Amino acid sequence: MALSAVWRPLTVAVVVTGATLLPQGVAGAAVPEGGNCAGSSFGDMLDRLGSPGTLAHPLPGRLLDLKNLKLTLPTGRKGKPEEIEGPDLSAFTNDFFRLNDAKDGVVFTANAGGVTTSGSSYPRSELREMNGTEKAAWDSTDGTHTLDVCQAITKTPATKPEVVSAQIHDTEDDVLQIRLEGTTLSVQHDDGRGEAVLDPDYELGTPFRVTVDVSAEGIAVSYNGEHKTDIKKSGSGWYWKVGAYVQSNPSKGESPDAVGEVVVYSLDMKQDGNAPGRPAES
Repeated sequence: MALSAVWRPLTVAVVVTGATLLPQGVAGAAVPEGGNCAGSSFGDMLDRLGSPGTLAHPLPGRLLDLKNLKLTLPTGRKGKPEEIEGPDLSAFTNDFFRLNDAKDGVVFTANAGGVTTSGSSYPRSELREMNGTEKAAWDSTDGTHTLDVCQAITKTPATKPEVVSAQIHDTEDDVLQIRLEGTTLSVQHDDGRGEAVLDPDYELGTPFRVTVDVSAEGIAVSYNGEHKTDIKKSGSGWYWKVGAYVQSNPSKGESPDAVGEVVVYSLDMKQDGNAPGRPAES
């Protein structure tokens, strides 16, 4: 009897969900309700696929959706740090903005002696929310705006071990910060006068999920799926920022080469249909 065989190529489906690029079947596991929100499924899949092409050595823009974001780096001229946005950002990587070895997170790094913006004395490698080519700016009472981020703070400067990993900002100052000071991870507002502790004994490198909902009722913050605090604040000109904003510099006795580092595993900035600022997601 003659035997015959039919060869069929293996098809790998990739799905874009929210702001994260994930293999089909693990998309729902990207940001679980609680616990460890970082997974290695994406990196494991890429390792199995191997080269050629960009899948074997993907850019940060293949893991996070960067189309409505701008990156500020700790490089450039005094008071004028380097900024990358638009299509350039999706194809960009360097030592301060790169994929981690596991290929499941984007590493944001800023050195204490790095270039700062004109309005700050601290350096950053940080994303800023945009509306296409325009700076996003929304009113907190118009609709609901949500930040959902899975991240880990992996390094802090030695002398002043403080790093901000996410913010709401307005045209003049920060409105809210997710901030690590020593081992205390907290959400702070009103220049630190208001604070809710998220983890009193945070261990560097531990992934966590923060969800911030902004509406006419105020700001609600959840940590690893658990509601932590409500903040009665409102305002206009607000926007999200995520990355590594290092809260130290050489004037604090810090070595210029000391770094703060944050790994972002997934990032979603969304809004309902009534909220202006940038196009609502379908």
